[in-house]
Amino acid sequence: MNTLLEVSNIKKHFPLKNKQLFSSEKPVLKAVDGISFSVQKGETLGLVGESGCGKSTAGRVILKLLEASSGNIYFKGENITQFKGEQMRKLRKEMQVIFQDPYASLNPRKTIAQTIMEPMKIFQVPKDEQNQRLERLLDVVGLQSYHKYRYPHEFSGGQRQRIGIARALALDPELVICDEPVSALDVSIQAQVINLMEDLQQEFNLTYIFIAHDLSVVHHISDRVAVMYLGELVEIGNVRDVYQDPKHPYTQALLSAVPEADPYHEKQRVILKGDLPSPATPPQGCKFHTRCPFAEEICHTEKPVMKQVSPDGQMAACHFAKEVVG
Repeated sequence: MNTLLEVSNIKKHFPLKNKQLFSSEKPVLKAVDGISFSVQKGETLGLVGESGCGKSTAGRVILKLLEASSGNIYFKGENITQFKGEQMRKLRKEMQVIFQDPYASLNPRKTIAQTIMEPMKIFQVPKDEQNQRLERLLDVVGLQSYHKYRYPHEFSGGQRQRIGIARALALDPELVICDEPVSALDVSIQAQVINLMEDLQQEFNLTYIFIAHDLSVVHHISDRVAVMYLGELVEIGNVRDVYQDPKHPYTQALLSAVPEADPYHEKQRVILKGDLPSPATPPQGCKFHTRCPFAEEICHTEKPVMKQVSPDGQMAACHFAKEVVG
């Protein structure tokens, strides 16, 4: 497999108003605070964590909808961090996004045909090819040809998300960042959309970054999973390894909250103490130490580095995760 995307130590800090009159320090909110990972061509990387951990911001930085404060983004081996203007416009064909709210991301004044064909017009796809693509996209996402004359308010939530998926695929991209694409949908519709996305991945040779807080959904669709906490990655590895044998205490706590289908299977629930710290004033040392049931003195002062903790390449940032070499 070839590496399609590589993210190296990206940070996104938002400036805050300085409430201290005579302080020279400029306060910032550390939404994304130095994350690194790679995505292989054709795979799905799940990016999970509780609300406010920075996963959606990370997705927007990768797409360059937000400019990174520092760090580098490599797409197909090329550093795109400083891309602007025409360079970035050409890259838009290859990197697309599916938004969380299918209604808010569709223009209520445009028909479905206008919405899906707009990116084709921007990139000057021939007129006859535009119509062919439109018909094919409607077909593959499970909509009828006559739907193209309708407006977003005439569709259900699941149908609107299918329209959002069709629009994302209009220019035949390689990378699609899915920003909680099913969290606003009914549970029965979620399964349909997830299955559709898996089918489309095979048909169009897509690579996904799937951002979500629902771990059961991520388990179903992802090949690898990365866990975020307060703007940092705390664990990354194959879905099987992370779900069966999580090494980081935060991942263990998240997985313990996933409902179990077997009523006779007893699960040890891990209850985290305290509230999520503010990303504007994160704790020193390990950011998780204020809520970690296993925290020791070193966790308060020294930041843990990401290290390999299983022979299959699973990595975790914890002082007490068992280290496995090679």
